[in-house]
Amino acid sequence: MSETDRDLVAALRAELAAVDPSRPCDRLAEIAGLGTTVTSREASVSRLAVRLGGRAPADRPPGARRVFVLPDTQFDWSRAAEHCRMAWLRGRFLARGSLSLAVGRAHLEFVVTIEEAPVLAARLAAVGLPASWRVRRGHGVVTWKSTESIASFLGRIGASASLLELEARSVARTMRGDLNRVIDALEADGRLGEQPRIVRAVAGARRETPEASLSEIAVRLDIHRSAVQRALDRVERLALHDDEGIGRRVRNRPSGGGQGAGRPGADARASGMMRT
Repeated sequence: MSETDRDLVAALRAELAAVDPSRPCDRLAEIAGLGTTVTSREASVSRLAVRLGGRAPADRPPGARRVFVLPDTQFDWSRAAEHCRMAWLRGRFLARGSLSLAVGRAHLEFVVTIEEAPVLAARLAAVGLPASWRVRRGHGVVTWKSTESIASFLGRIGASASLLELEARSVARTMRGDLNRVIDALEADGRLGEQPRIVRAVAGARRETPEASLSEIAVRLDIHRSAVQRALDRVERLALHDDEGIGRRVRNRPSGGGQGAGRPGADARASGMMRT
């Protein structure tokens, strides 16, 4: 996972940990979700534990991870209101959940006991968020790999600003994937090979590193960022105007009623594109 992705995950967890429920029932539900013992390296989660009444053990060794003991709170999922269920799930995610954005894909999982895994999966399904579960190395793992499901869950338990950033990145990745498919199609029909060297180089760099930003591609190719943008814009135009022959080299054609007659501007446009 890249540094920017790690920063986004940290910001999202900090945002969730900062949620301060106004209802006493929601506070109790979140305490139940966190569990009686909270162990975390995250300052935001530690602050949450203290805010909810957690106390650090007096015998904690110096330098050990932060451990807080919370009141043993009972929670009846079957009778709980929707807002209490979301508070409980927020606590469970902060205590047992993790989010990964590696390789351009979102992956959220809860690592719990084997006994809890099917119960948690059933509770998520009951609120319209079905998830899969399995046993891994002696633990139960409840998982989502769908960005849509992950975004829905995070939004319902209180994420907002960080979630918008996550969704924006997902859209950007989808667009880059679409562009890579366009590049493949242009290479297959021969038009990419007919483009100027810089366009071919940018297309190749984009396909090899789909997660790279325009600036990163520019550094890699030792060109200006604006040149990368122009090259990718040209690739998009080639795909959008396939029916007009844009991007194909102009060849001498006999005058008269041959192919292309009646479209006097087509070759001029193609020639102009090749000179830009």
